Parts: sequence; structure tokens; C-alpha cells
Amino acid sequence: MIITIDGPAGTGKSSVALAVAERLGFDFLDTGAMYRAVGLEALRRQVNLENHRELEFVARHARIEFDWSRHPPGLLLNHEPVGHHLRGAEATRAASYVAVVPAIREMLVQQQRAIGRARGNVVTEGRDQGSVVFPHAECKFYLDASPAERARRRVGQLRARGDLVDYHEVLRQIESRDHRDATRAVGPLAIPPDAVVIDTTALSQDEVVAQIVEYVRASQPQARS
Repeated sequence: MIITIDGPAGTGKSSVALAVAERLGFDFLDTGAMYRAVGLEALRRQVNLENHRELEFVARHARIEFDWSRHPPGLLLNHEPVGHHLRGAEATRAASYVAVVPAIREMLVQQQRAIGRARGNVVTEGRDQGSVVFPHAECKFYLDASPAERARRRVGQLRARGDLVDYHEVLRQIESRDHRDATRAVGPLAIPPDAVVIDTTALSQDEVVAQIVEYVRASQPQARS
């Protein structure tokens, strides 16, 4: 069974998807981490982030795997655990360049589908999981929130890491990312027609998780354990 959770940056997709996976006993697939891993490798190789050919070369030679023995699953980049590097501002910024390269998206989509087949019961989050990667997923959700609230959350996350960030700059980056995600030619951010839309602006993470778990258990008897 595949459960997809899509939405723009800062809606809490990763935290919600992980919590839903824990409640249901499913595996958690953080697809955003895969794009950030390619972005991190591009930064390490000091390539031009606006050069699609260079980024595609980096992606083709980067080995991205998950350590499913860890909780949450750890991401390995060329056999190196890099999870602690992926949430920083630079890796996130680089990922926004990586995500618009059609060849890289196709590579990672194929990897994500392979993980879905191999793992069986998966909660996966991203921007095109229900619309492109797993169009026949049993349950689809789309999380949204106001740009101002998403910027506030992101600033809190980054400051908790010790990063020095400006709220207005983060808000500008989120609005710019929204535009790029919605207008890119391949895998644009879109609400799947059969997705349940949840506005998280005024909801806590626990409230969002509870809504999703309740819906899944009501609609999918096999998930009621």
C-alpha cells in the first residue's frame, strides 16, 4: 500500500509523513532528501547549479541509498551518511536547481518507484508523488499552508540548527520556490485530483497526523492494525 503526501515547502510534509508511517507501521520515504543529496553532491563538486548538463552528470554518478535499518531511514550518498547535511540552507537551495532538470527527475522517479515496489507499505512525501510517481496510490494527501506560516516554520527549523536566517529572506525564497515548482515542465507541483487537501496553517502536526491516519484506516481496512 502506498500513501502519498504532497505539498509545497514548509507545510510539514516530512514530519507528518514520518509520524503517519510510525502510526501505521509503514516505511517512510523522504523524496526531498534525494534531491537535496544530489544538490549536496553538486555543491561538493563545485559545479554550476544553472548548468543542467553538469547537474545531470553529478546525478548519474551519485549513489543514493537509504539505510532502512535506521529510524527514520538514513540517507547514504556514495556510502556516506549525510542526513545531517541535507536540511541546511545551502543543500535546500541547491535542490531547487536540481529539481527542475528533467533527466534528474526521471532518474529519481524511477528510484522512488523501485523503492515502493521493494518496500511494499510506504508513506512517501514530496511534490509529485501522487500526481507523477505513484498515480495509482491507494491514499493521496496534499498539505498546504500560507506562505507566511511556512516561512515562520522554516525559520524556526533553521534557527534550531544554529543557522542565522532572516524571516523575510526565507519568505522570499519560499515564494520563489513555489513559482518554480508550479511552473516547471516536468513533475510540477500540483494537487492530484483524487487527493485529500489539508490546510495546515492553523493545525498542529499531531492534528494533521490524526486526520490522515483516521482517513486511511476508514478507507483502507488493511491499514487498521
